[in-house]
Amino acid sequence: MRDTETNSQKLPKLAIAAAIVSLLFAVSGLLAAIRQPVLILSALVPTIAAIAILRRRVWGAYGFALFELCQALLIPFPFFSEAQVHDRIALLIAFGVALAVSVLFFFAGRSLASSGAARGLVWPWIAVACLFSLPLFFLRAYSVPTGTMEDTLLIGDRILVRVFPRVTPARGDIVVFHYPVDRKQIFVKRVIGVGGDRIRMVSRVVYRNGVKLNEPYAMQRFPPDPSRDNAPSDPAKLRYLPDAIAARARDMFEHHVQNGEIVVPPGEYFVLGDNRDNSLDSRYWGFINRSDLIGKPLFIYESEETTPDGKTHERWSRIFKIIR
Repeated sequence: MRDTETNSQKLPKLAIAAAIVSLLFAVSGLLAAIRQPVLILSALVPTIAAIAILRRRVWGAYGFALFELCQALLIPFPFFSEAQVHDRIALLIAFGVALAVSVLFFFAGRSLASSGAARGLVWPWIAVACLFSLPLFFLRAYSVPTGTMEDTLLIGDRILVRVFPRVTPARGDIVVFHYPVDRKQIFVKRVIGVGGDRIRMVSRVVYRNGVKLNEPYAMQRFPPDPSRDNAPSDPAKLRYLPDAIAARARDMFEHHVQNGEIVVPPGEYFVLGDNRDNSLDSRYWGFINRSDLIGKPLFIYESEETTPDGKTHERWSRIFKIIR
């Protein structure tokens, strides 16, 4: 009788393998959290799964299988959108790993069930899978690499962007979009004009439809420069621009300027960076189309600053800051 009881308490080999894998995932999440504390959450789920499996709970394995399956199903979305070739290889690898892990834990759950293990809790695992997966259908994370939106957004800010339902930005909204000159690049700017608006910039002051804008978010730190601080500016500046940018600027100057004002075409947007002295924006390359839009940033979920000596530290005061 004792031998039978002892054997029934032994973990199946697949369950042992699953527990080891989940612990490796947990350690990986903890190491990642050293640089990005928000990733501590990525260590929590596999830790719970490992504990549940070691306690012989069938849904410790099934639950993590469901969790990884949901993650795998989300991976193809960026694959079919803006992912570059090298990104697509990484996405395919991530998809394969997530799917393989899901299969491993599913069969680990079956082996636990066959050995007479307890069923464990079901609904918490379904809730966790939904909580970590469903928001990703509507949100996407981006990192701010440049200072063109200072001081609204800083280099090292990581932002959550609403990508679904499809955004229809209003004047003054901040938007994330594909750079029209090179759609592999992702830009973030503020919408100044929508279709039909007349835009003019004189000595750093922006006028929309003849009305001076109040822009407390706009920042100027450098000495005045007429070619930068006026729009539309002297078309002669085109000779200093790269060919791809100059072509778009020439189209704007030749077809969309009336009475000294830039007229925004229907379905397009005129955007500027808040850091007006250091922003490559519609003053130089014209408009963005509705098809260029990715989404609207909601809040900063993490912010990391790199000091001149190469060290990094968290800007805790910026975490969960609403973006306006």
